[in-house]
Amino acid sequence: MRGRLLLPSSVIFLAALIGLGWAGPAGAEEKSYYSPIIYVDKEKGFIVISSSGAVFGVEVTPEARQHLDKLPPSGLIDIVVETRPDKAPLVKRWKIASGESSCKIFDGKTCK
Repeated sequence: MRGRLLLPSSVIFLAALIGLGWAGPAGAEEKSYYSPIIYVDKEKGFIVISSSGAVFGVEVTPEARQHLDKLPPSGLIDIVVETRPDKAPLVKRWKIASGESSCKIFDGKTCK
């Protein structure tokens, strides 16, 4: 009787482990940063920001790329990015917190 119970419980345990492996490291998640705009590379489509003492670039989408020239130098930006494994974070949306800009809010498609 004991041998019969071992097989179904082993199968359930193995299925749970496989399920956890699939659900483990998620591909992309959203993160928000409140940062000064350190540099804007319009040619390559990157915005350089800082967070917790680290300086890094975030890649912009084709929709956002056309609005990069509207970002104020040294302005403060509240930016939401999608993290991607082995790639730079990708901009989803932003709000300009300080500085003059004709694109204060970018919702992922258009400026307001």
